Amino acid sequence: MTIKRRTFGKLAAAGTAVGLASPAIAQEKKPFTIGFGMALTGGLAPNGKSALLGMQIFEEDVNKRGGILGRPVKLVYYDDASNPSSVPALYTKLLDVDKVDVVVSGYATNMVAPAMPVIMQHDKTFFSLLGLAVNSEFHYPRYFSVTPTGGPNPKESFSEGFFAVAMEQNPKPTTLAITGADAEFPRNALDGVRAQAKKLGLKIVYDKTYPPATADYTPIVRAVAATNPDIFFAASYPPDSVGLIRASHEVGFKPKLFGGGMVGLQATALKTQLGPLLNGIVTYDFWLPWAGFATDEGRELLKKYQARSAAVGVDLLGYYIPPFSYSMLQVVEQAVTAVGGTNDDKLAEFCRKNTFKTVAGEVKFNAEGEWTTAQVMATQFQGVVGNDVEQFRDPKREVILWPTKYKTGNVIYPYDPSK
Repeated sequence: MTIKRRTFGKLAAAGTAVGLASPAIAQEKKPFTIGFGMALTGGLAPNGKSALLGMQIFEEDVNKRGGILGRPVKLVYYDDASNPSSVPALYTKLLDVDKVDVVVSGYATNMVAPAMPVIMQHDKTFFSLLGLAVNSEFHYPRYFSVTPTGGPNPKESFSEGFFAVAMEQNPKPTTLAITGADAEFPRNALDGVRAQAKKLGLKIVYDKTYPPATADYTPIVRAVAATNPDIFFAASYPPDSVGLIRASHEVGFKPKLFGGGMVGLQATALKTQLGPLLNGIVTYDFWLPWAGFATDEGRELLKKYQARSAAVGVDLLGYYIPPFSYSMLQVVEQAVTAVGGTNDDKLAEFCRKNTFKTVAGEVKFNAEGEWTTAQVMATQFQGVVGNDVEQFRDPKREVILWPTKYKTGNVIYPYDPSK
């Protein structure tokens, strides 16, 4: 999805505006600045722009309440262009030139990881958005991830539901093919998949990565199909997910279970683009308004978001990221307010010891800064007809299969793209 100049102008203007609805007492004080990079162009932009709108709504909401510590909140951000190599310079500028009060991450594991060395050099507390097991490499004690993966094995938690659904089938599948781009997120996700395959006794018959700039996925899918796997798990970002799905339909690839870690299928723009090609795919999701853990506060946020989404050209429904980008800033607000400032020792200590109430539910961090308890769903697209956006408001189109306590329907197995 390309970003129009006028749309980008609206987003950029919002990034420098101090909420005009703030009380006069807050207006007179120096803004409390929160800095970050965000994917506003490039392959991650559909999700990045959606995340930004959620953060801008938080900015407005908190300023109506008087800001943070009586100071109006101001978001300071730059387009990382979905390019990991641009991230270190952006965070160096935010910290050394802009001297923002707090830094948070932009969207995606591939953007969070390259920011970490800069953050660590500055000894800053860092709040990240939807980064998968980033701290498993760094073990940085001031890192806190607003991502519903977690527990003792965050890499495995991402795909736990997918494999739980697979192993409930009779007869149980025995062979597995996995693929993903040669980048940070797929590497972490596939590490978790391999660990689960070993525990479950699944034989991996295909395990290869592809270059992030791949354009033609047909040769990849043909190579996977040649191994005749029972299960196909892809750890893919939006452009890859679309390419793999289209190529699979073209060559008639039909494993018994298809999907896994396909990022992008949670975005409304890709849902409407792919339409019936989604049917039968089992993948992960983090938040849906019909999930049993969804809060009234989360649904209220979505009303505000959806009232503005079309006008600024972002994801129309906003189910996937806004609840978490808004929640990330709620964590910042609660921590800074509790310690009375931005002392990084105090912020990190508070975050390690306390539970946060957010629109995405209660959040508590473990020693690695991951969620103490993971909350990742396995869902399946069913009965998608045409490319109409309204059908994706219907819980029957994206059925929750796992965790069992939130289950809203039964899996269609084996994979059948016609259903």
